Amino acid sequence: MTDANPNEVPPINHLKVAAANAAVAQLEDGMVIGLGSGSTATLAITAMGKRIAEERLRIVGIPTSEKSAKHARELGIVLTTLDEHPQIDLTIDGADEVEMHTLNLIKGGGGDLLREKIVASASTRFVIVVDDTKLVDRLGTRFAVPVEVEPFGWQTTAERLRKLGAKPTLRLRPDGGTFITDGGHYILDSAFGKIESPRDLDAKLNNVVGVIEHGLFIGLASQVIVGGAKGVSMLFHGEPKR
Repeated sequence: MTDANPNEVPPINHLKVAAANAAVAQLEDGMVIGLGSGSTATLAITAMGKRIAEERLRIVGIPTSEKSAKHARELGIVLTTLDEHPQIDLTIDGADEVEMHTLNLIKGGGGDLLREKIVASASTRFVIVVDDTKLVDRLGTRFAVPVEVEPFGWQTTAERLRKLGAKPTLRLRPDGGTFITDGGHYILDSAFGKIESPRDLDAKLNNVVGVIEHGLFIGLASQVIVGGAKGVSMLFHGEPKR
């Protein structure tokens, strides 16, 4: 048996890197950029920092998490806020699931869904970067819907979610403690199974007392860039283009 090469990038990451590079190619001088969170967004931020440095682009970023902010600072990306720039030109982020025929998303696997949705909603273009394992016919196929909730009375909120047909599970940290978002909230990973109407479920979740935000991103993605074995493809309204 040969030892694994510690410098070797896992095959799935090659797909994500290719897709991230395609997204970062859309950057233009003078843009305000939303910086997503999660493993794929981290690759995009890395590519962004390299391009900004090499081409001396005048770009400022608005991060969706403390981790993304730290990574961007380390790369020399100038950061700003929504107070200073309420309109974002382009946001690049990842997703846990992409419904191919609608481009509706499930996000929040990293726990940053509230800030991600705020930034996405303020963006002229919201570009999602994924590998092809994240594409599904219906949302809920592989991932539960993360629901960010107020810690006070979270058990009551969980019961309300059960009445909507969910199987909610309180998210924990690897050490067994309760996961806390950057905003100081809990997350209930709520399994609904395959979701027949994400738009209807979105409306129902928005009306649950105790819910701060949830991981259904409906009608927000303008483009999905997919890294696959055959290269990079782009989805616009569900149609792949090379």
